[in-house]
Amino acid sequence: MTLKLTNQGGCLCGAIRYQVDATPFDADYCHCHQCQKSTGSVVGAWMDFKGEQVKWLTQQPKEYASSEHVRRGFCQECGSQISFRDLRYPEYLTLSISSLDEPNTISPNYHIYTDSKLSWLTISDELPKYSKNRS
Repeated sequence: MTLKLTNQGGCLCGAIRYQVDATPFDADYCHCHQCQKSTGSVVGAWMDFKGEQVKWLTQQPKEYASSEHVRRGFCQECGSQISFRDLRYPEYLTLSISSLDEPNTISPNYHIYTDSKLSWLTISDELPKYSKNRS
């Protein structure tokens, strides 16, 4: 599935709202421990945009430095994780697929960090799987 050209999303409480006016150039499932802990889920589902394609309609996420190069954005009110930024690639912004108002309009293209996948989780799709990052 592909995202329609304009779509909106935000956090659980509505304090953060955004609009994207493009299709993501990529999307993935991430099984790393940091995504598991930060999302409170067994896997994160992310979509990638150029930063200028994302417009914050209300407040921007507060960011947490989860590692030397990574900033994870979340709502200060409800705690929803919204974004992911790698400082080594400042032109890109990654957003949580589940933060979309219509999350069924996009689906990931591959799995990363599958060496951190929880043992009881079975991946039954045919998407490419990478033990670490794709690059």
